Amino acid sequence: MLHPDRQRSDRDGPLLTQRAAIVFLLAALVGIGATVLAALGGNAWPVAVSVGGGAAATAVLFFREIIG
Repeated sequence: MLHPDRQRSDRDGPLLTQRAAIVFLLAALVGIGATVLAALGGNAWPVAVSVGGGAAATAVLFFREIIG
């Protein structure tokens, strides 16, 4: 709890904005989905994880532009 005569600083705000949280959540879902689909398609797990990572990175760029 803050002392009564201390004012809150601006650093007490959220770490991520709502927009950034939604972008990262959607990118994580896309990456997980791509990983699972690649693994079910017969690829080895390291390859599937690489596919998922690439899809997640691309999804961040995509959703950052789409979500205004």
